[in-house]
Amino acid sequence: MPDPFPPIQLVNDRKHGEDCNPAIQLFGRRFFTDQTIAELLVEFLLVAASPKRIIDFLNESDILPELALIRNWPEKTPLKYAANARLNLKLFAFLGASKLETRHEIHKEQYKKLIRLLKNPENLVVPDDFDREEVLRTLEQLFLGFQGVGGKRTWCAQTFVPVSQYLLAGESIWRESKAHSQKIESWKDAIKYFSHTQQLFLSRGGEVLYLQICNALRQNTTTIEHWTRENQKMGLSDNEKSPDWLHGKVCDGIRQILKGGQSGIEELASFIDTGVEAETAQDTDCDRSDDARYTRCGWCPEDSWPEGYLFAVALVRLTRAAIDPMEKIALLELSCGIQLLRSLCAQSARYTPQSCEGVGHLGYIWAISDPDGQHPIIKKISQRCVKKIEKMIYDAIREPDIRLRMDRQISNGWKDLYQEADKGYGHKLFLKTAKTIGLIVPRQGPGARFVLTERLLRLLVMTVIRPGERVTYDSFKDMVFAHYGLALDSSRLCTACKWIGIGQITTIGGVPDAWVQRQLTASGMLIRLSDSCSMVKNPFDRGKES
Repeated sequence: MPDPFPPIQLVNDRKHGEDCNPAIQLFGRRFFTDQTIAELLVEFLLVAASPKRIIDFLNESDILPELALIRNWPEKTPLKYAANARLNLKLFAFLGASKLETRHEIHKEQYKKLIRLLKNPENLVVPDDFDREEVLRTLEQLFLGFQGVGGKRTWCAQTFVPVSQYLLAGESIWRESKAHSQKIESWKDAIKYFSHTQQLFLSRGGEVLYLQICNALRQNTTTIEHWTRENQKMGLSDNEKSPDWLHGKVCDGIRQILKGGQSGIEELASFIDTGVEAETAQDTDCDRSDDARYTRCGWCPEDSWPEGYLFAVALVRLTRAAIDPMEKIALLELSCGIQLLRSLCAQSARYTPQSCEGVGHLGYIWAISDPDGQHPIIKKISQRCVKKIEKMIYDAIREPDIRLRMDRQISNGWKDLYQEADKGYGHKLFLKTAKTIGLIVPRQGPGARFVLTERLLRLLVMTVIRPGERVTYDSFKDMVFAHYGLALDSSRLCTACKWIGIGQITTIGGVPDAWVQRQLTASGMLIRLSDSCSMVKNPFDRGKES
């Protein structure tokens, strides 16, 4: 059984606890199938951007807790964070585009009030030849353009694309049934019927990613040096092998993302949310001394620190990249999705040990086939590999210690919890997420297999190679395998055959990764020096760093 980080008390009572599910006991609290990839990133950044508490208050500018605190985390003390609800901003941006039946009369009254206040010349100054109503419509469309997830939900349950910390908002759920039975006469009355703690859509997956980084950075330098010495093909620099250095760079990188790349958005968002009507924020956000306003984070497995460390390295490299801010957000979302998949597989591999030489330190292999499926042997290997991964995750949550705990605590009730675990937290979650990010095709029907899209290949280059540097193509394939468990060439595909139980194969035939070289060449990231030597370059460097 994995130990939790932070070292909090797990709650395994089925009626009252969140940790009774066997998949949560293995993977942490929690990765969940109803949370989208975009919401993983939103929640991750929300924890980073919000005021946090462990025992006492942390400084509001702290992205991560100090290393001394991370390494000496007090027993039975969860991480807590106080997220802004930003109800006024969501109301302004999303109410007009929401379904009519989700618009409560009091919500519409508050929207009209906001518009009246914004029309006031003392609040919104516009040139004389500008139509004030047209300006407001333009602003509304501007913020609607940053709609991220939840277009079919109630306006308050939607999220923005996290291009700035001023567009980060905690989950707010309108308790419609409860509100319907009450006589609500004012917006102040209505605020009582918004729940900010249900975590239906921001379902703790982003919290797990945040805690994985904290868990990784609490390892001492000796541990990291030993780990990297045994896995030299990860290609980490001397600086990246230092948790102290990485801690600072993770904070710098996240801080850069939170500053935003959209000029003026921060001021406008803050103005609409609190500038003309501050009472809503005061009722939902501002009293940091009230412990009830803090969301309690869950936990991640202590032994998941290697994949957490690789995620931290990837985050630093991505935030350093000289690319468009919106593209950076999209790649960060993709990185969160692939981290979820890596976490499920690496943790499952720890609890279903199988001896297979060459399988790598992550303990699994994703055998990648060409997107067009032109190589039938590799296609079949990849399909078998998907099945192997599903079976590995299925078996891992039925690990004897977990099963024994389930039998002890839930008399005659473990079967339905295992079904729930498989569907919402286990191998079905892996399959759904992998299909969503394009790592597995087809989206529907039989024959699921691993592939790489152009966007995924771009992410691999940017996270396994430091910005501005280049490596040989063979080294790139080694790094991709060490970081993510991806098998691209004949040698590792043969190892995958052994791992999935097909048996020892000495050659696949042809050039299995020729399509990878073509895609890299087309994207300008492969430099051919000769027929026998090519270099892969990460060209997105914004300048040298210490």
